[in-house]
Amino acid sequence: MPLSLASIIEALGGELVGDPDLDIQGLAPLESAQPGHIGFLSNPRYQSQLRTTRAGCVIVAPSMRGSAAEDVRLILTDNPYLYYARLTQLWRKQISGGKLSGVHPSAVVDPLAQVHESAYVGPLCVVERGARIGADTVLKSRVTVGEDCHVGSRCILHSGVVIGADGFGFAPNGSQWEKIEQLGAVRIGDDVEIGANTCIDRGALQDTVIEDGVKLDNLIQIGHNVRVGRNTAMAGCVGVAGSATIGPNCTIGGGAVVLGHLTLAEGVHISAATVVTKSITKPGQYTGVFPLDENATWERNAATLKQLHALRDRIKILEKENKP
Repeated sequence: MPLSLASIIEALGGELVGDPDLDIQGLAPLESAQPGHIGFLSNPRYQSQLRTTRAGCVIVAPSMRGSAAEDVRLILTDNPYLYYARLTQLWRKQISGGKLSGVHPSAVVDPLAQVHESAYVGPLCVVERGARIGADTVLKSRVTVGEDCHVGSRCILHSGVVIGADGFGFAPNGSQWEKIEQLGAVRIGDDVEIGANTCIDRGALQDTVIEDGVKLDNLIQIGHNVRVGRNTAMAGCVGVAGSATIGPNCTIGGGAVVLGHLTLAEGVHISAATVVTKSITKPGQYTGVFPLDENATWERNAATLKQLHALRDRIKILEKENKP
């Protein structure tokens, strides 16, 4: 069922430039959009697309108004990307026919678990004893919420998420390993979204904590006793080792690793594939990626790096010998 431009403006605001008589059939990128589609443009680098797109309407900043073809309808807003995000939510509600709630017949919910009546537990999910699922939270298919773990309100856990598996704890016993029972749980705040096949381990003694508003991508590993501050976001394949503390409003790029027992301050941004080996106390952007190169050149550079310590010592000796 299409959305009219008038209903979009009524719901989301913005200033409409052009004929309001248009039913939106879908959302699409500007380069492939058709007259029944609405798109958005937030990067001034691609303003030329406003003259070539076939989209019926485009969401743009007021500063880009003069770059559009005369026959293209515009919705002017100070933050086109945020407006687009809210439009996708509006569109999802329109096509889904309302939110899901209840427990799918194939799900397994322990009698001692608590699932809010407005939450949804999808196919083949498992909610173990003592677990709690908050209001309006959605568990997609095959999600597991372990014993005594808590998930807050308005969360989304995508397929394959595992909350509350045992943390990686073993004591050496000669040539063998003795298991350390993981006696904590996982506490997840409100408005958290967790991507497919991400795992958050329960704490060894105290709980692993994911605060309000955190966004985790697919295939992320959060170790036991980690604490992730509010509104922090992590891209796919990030690994956070046990007892690390990530501050609020941080971002961690895909494939990055944070070693155990480290602390990242508020507002720290870690580039993709970076390995964080020490605590970071000041906000800012941090990168630790060895540049890509042809293999033969990379091997020579890597061999040189191994000699840096010896070269440093030689330079110190030379500096002492040449002091006046």
